[in-house]
Amino acid sequence: MSDHDTQDRAAEAAELGCAALVDAVGRIHPHRADLLPLISPDPTRPLFGPAATIAYLPYRDDLQQTDFARVFSQAVGPDAQGRVLVLSSGGYPDASHGGGIKLSRGEHRHIAGVLADGRLRDFAQLGGFEFSTWCRGEATRWGGSTVVPYAADVAVEIAGVTVVPGDYIYADTAGAVVIPAGSIDRVLAEARTVDAEDARAVDQVRNERPEEFRR
Repeated sequence: MSDHDTQDRAAEAAELGCAALVDAVGRIHPHRADLLPLISPDPTRPLFGPAATIAYLPYRDDLQQTDFARVFSQAVGPDAQGRVLVLSSGGYPDASHGGGIKLSRGEHRHIAGVLADGRLRDFAQLGGFEFSTWCRGEATRWGGSTVVPYAADVAVEIAGVTVVPGDYIYADTAGAVVIPAGSIDRVLAEARTVDAEDARAVDQVRNERPEEFRR
């Protein structure tokens, strides 16, 4: 998919919004795909793009530590532009999983954004980057003694939802949704149907006559 196609789909997804996309995925796939609302240093910027994943694990002193720069490079690959960096929680969603210094790599590589199932540091710095960031909230304490990045480009679990590398991620103030890559066009089309159905339902409610319900 070209960058132009991704930009068009990002604009369409933002216009439709998370609820319509969640309903559309639910009509096509029986598995859970929705995430409850997350926090962003700039909630005016929705997030959209194919997932590049990093799995975190609880810290152990007897395991060789993996450098974040290395797993970041492995996750996004040679063409990072437009990708969404997805960070699993490793079982500790309240621990910091990164901050402005580590994630500045995303600014240099032109990623679309970050979706973290944990907390992030340096909201002021993250909010100034060109990419969009959504996470569990802001942290001040360094999290490296709690969780560490362990593997890249693998399936991860985010708040009870499986994310496979290449899945499309959308997030806004209403929540987030994980869309299988092979279904992105069907989901967008179905979301347009959902949106049209909702608009018709609103018109029907607007035209209701209260006396009809008093009989």
